[in-house]
Amino acid sequence: MQNLEQKRYWIWLSLIKNLGSKRKQILLEKYKTPETIYNLTEKELIEIPGIGKNLINNILDKKVRNDVNNHISYMKRQNIDIMCIIDKEYPNNLKQIYDPPITLYIKGNKNILNNTSIAIIGCREASDYGKKVSRYFAHNLAKKNINIVSGLAKGVDSYAHIGTLSTNGKTIAVVGNGLDIIYPIENMGLCKKILQNGGAIISEYPLGTKPEKNNFPARNRIISGISKGVIVVEAKEKSGTLITVDFALEQGRDVYVIPGNINSINSIGTNNLIKQGAKIVTTYEEIEV
Repeated sequence: MQNLEQKRYWIWLSLIKNLGSKRKQILLEKYKTPETIYNLTEKELIEIPGIGKNLINNILDKKVRNDVNNHISYMKRQNIDIMCIIDKEYPNNLKQIYDPPITLYIKGNKNILNNTSIAIIGCREASDYGKKVSRYFAHNLAKKNINIVSGLAKGVDSYAHIGTLSTNGKTIAVVGNGLDIIYPIENMGLCKKILQNGGAIISEYPLGTKPEKNNFPARNRIISGISKGVIVVEAKEKSGTLITVDFALEQGRDVYVIPGNINSINSIGTNNLIKQGAKIVTTYEEIEV
């Protein structure tokens, strides 16, 4: 792990409330380093277009600045690192999307982030069929040395991670909270196994960020962004899974859909995607990598 002290200003940048990745990117293009942004005066900040009074207060907030030391101490104790968009280990695929996270917190093996990855996504309330299909695709693709990416949620996500581990494959869990929190709590054992097996858990959210509903749509752009393609196992008519599909299409990723039972509410979203022309797959050999 690189010296976290050298990344102090990147950690600070990640802690600023209501400063989105696009605006961070614009500030970094203008000022080059987070340290330069850190040292801007109120007078200089007022002159930046699109930066209002509330955001200026957040950037200058002394409490946030003082809190960086606590973050560094905790990260050292828990083996949590932070990757910046300029680091060579930062995932190349993710760098190419419209609004890549400027920083990524990571626990585990950062060396796998640039290997070929396929995402497997679907319902939290997965059917037995959905769980079985998720395991099947994850297990067989992982055997071909493909990373399996998912979101550590209940249902399809969990079984994608489990299927990968069943063949000692590498899996990446992208979460919608800080890495000091495990959500859902029942996946604590799964998290340990992912790390023991040379996988990784990543988040753009700083420590202390709770798994709030609004975090997950943004998290989904990372799941698709880091991957070459996305396999949709089960999705209801209105579902967070379909948000990931929208990101995948916007990012130019391949979208594969597993056909579902026409009598199941878990299949309405997936079967609608097939009607709209998404690629239907029934075996792992059909996934192009």
